[in-house]
Amino acid sequence: MKARRRTFEVLLAAATALAAVFLLLPVVAIFLQVPPSRLLDQLTSGVVLDALRVTLKTNGIAMVLILLVGTLTAYLLATRQFPGRSVVVTLFELPLVLPPAVAGVGLLVAFGQQGLLGETFGAAGIEVGFTQLAVILAVTFVASPFYVRGAIAAFEALDPDLLAAARTLGAGPARTFFRVALPMAAAGLSAGAAVALARAIGEFGATIMFAGSLRGVTQTVSLAIYQEFDVNLEVALAISALLILVSAALLLAFKLPRWTRSAWI
Repeated sequence: MKARRRTFEVLLAAATALAAVFLLLPVVAIFLQVPPSRLLDQLTSGVVLDALRVTLKTNGIAMVLILLVGTLTAYLLATRQFPGRSVVVTLFELPLVLPPAVAGVGLLVAFGQQGLLGETFGAAGIEVGFTQLAVILAVTFVASPFYVRGAIAAFEALDPDLLAAARTLGAGPARTFFRVALPMAAAGLSAGAAVALARAIGEFGATIMFAGSLRGVTQTVSLAIYQEFDVNLEVALAISALLILVSAALLLAFKLPRWTRSAWI
């Protein structure tokens, strides 16, 4: 019996070690391929700076839209019961499982010049395809379901009696939402926002199909990696290293509140 238990423990340790090596080796290799000082130097190149500016601008606007619209949408879906609710939630989650190429084609035929709303935007003098607006729409499309899904879970975890108590004390629906629901769900909403931001920064497929990769216009950091891979590998590695650090920071920001609560419990 002890021999079997020991064998199983060894098997668990071996599987964990194999998984750790497989998952961490590609990440570590990026930092080992080029000295850190060289990586830092490459981050000051014009391609990187242009890509960072485009990424910060487009992702910033996209996240504002996601937080404003997504929070209200998630609150409605979490606190209201209606026929077909599960179908509606599934539709909001659908972009999570769509291949990036499908998302890009869908955005193009919906908002592009020859798309369903192309003439409407054209009549208003708005060009969408292969502009920064296209980047914002692509990022919002692929990242918003991550936030909405997390926000729904955060609002569903609230004690409905507390919301009902606020209403009985005279607070209207809006005041209950802003003064009670939002503060109580803040940790879950922050986690969902961190995941959505990580997905937004790493977005590639839908963006390159819908917005292209025009330096200084639509080329984000992920697209810059793809372009520089065959031109200057060190630049691609430098951007990759930067994104690894940003992703790690977002993960830590997501987990830190949990660790803090665990330390006090």
